[in-house]
Amino acid sequence: MSVSIKDVARAAGVSPATVSRALGRGPVSDELRQQVAAAVRATGYKPNLAARRLRSQDSGTIGLIVADIRNPFFTAVSRAVEDSAYRAGMRVILCNTDEDPEREALYLGLMQEERITGLIFAPTRATVDLLPKRSLDFPVVLIDRAGPAGVHDAVVLDNRDAMATLIGHLVERGYREIGGLFGNSSSTGAERREGYIAAMQRHGLTPQFRAVAPSSEAAQKETAAWLAQADRPRAIVVSNSLLLIGVIKAARSLGLIIPRDLAVAGFDNESWTELVEPGMTVIEQPVEEIGRTAMSLLFERLQTPGLPVRKVVLSGRCIVRGSSGAAQ
Repeated sequence: MSVSIKDVARAAGVSPATVSRALGRGPVSDELRQQVAAAVRATGYKPNLAARRLRSQDSGTIGLIVADIRNPFFTAVSRAVEDSAYRAGMRVILCNTDEDPEREALYLGLMQEERITGLIFAPTRATVDLLPKRSLDFPVVLIDRAGPAGVHDAVVLDNRDAMATLIGHLVERGYREIGGLFGNSSSTGAERREGYIAAMQRHGLTPQFRAVAPSSEAAQKETAAWLAQADRPRAIVVSNSLLLIGVIKAARSLGLIIPRDLAVAGFDNESWTELVEPGMTVIEQPVEEIGRTAMSLLFERLQTPGLPVRKVVLSGRCIVRGSSGAAQ
């Protein structure tokens, strides 16, 4: 038999309205709140959180939808978001989409049902273009992938500049035949590809690039076929750490030695990029700053809904290691 709030009220010797205030954020004394808490334990009452949210305009919950939780970049950003939410006394609902627009639509609907306070979202290219047409009851801050100008606040990396830095570094090391491998589902991959093309052209070089699904398996398969060709590139820049793993596996499967036979550079300064031999040259993204800034923008938007839409563009740092050694 289920226990109701009236049962708790009888056990505590107070009214049901007082129990509701004590269990929520209502004005009651500490002594009375403890009295009600004891009655809850004694009766085994389980508060209906869903019903409480329906009665409240503020669930105290932040939604976080990321593209691929296996990607260490999103793992680190999620941790920073959760830390900021915890310090603010808020909860986080985390959803992983695997870069699937259908799952994104499903989770956006879930966020509506949960009556979240605000959302931090890393959308696919397909969804980010449709997002302005959706009627959402909460503010949205985009991370890693910015949407149409003037619609939603966003925190992103200067992807074109970061890619130009990698190309410039490889050119300085003597490489001319530099290929690019990019994810095909996000605006981030597209921006890094555009930065690659522009940087190659500035150096008088011919771009040669491939786009793949954002997984190490897809990257390994595509890169192995590419490197088996006679006119293969002598260096490859890669748009994220999952693809970077695939490139390394492909090179090793063909017996190629990095950097003697193939120089490699990519994104995200994960622990393994330093521990492998040779270490990987990468752009280190300010992941903690991205998460904290996204939460800051969201809190400011909640406090002042009429603020102008803001796009915060952060810079990466190039960490040079052995994978981009001088051309032979």
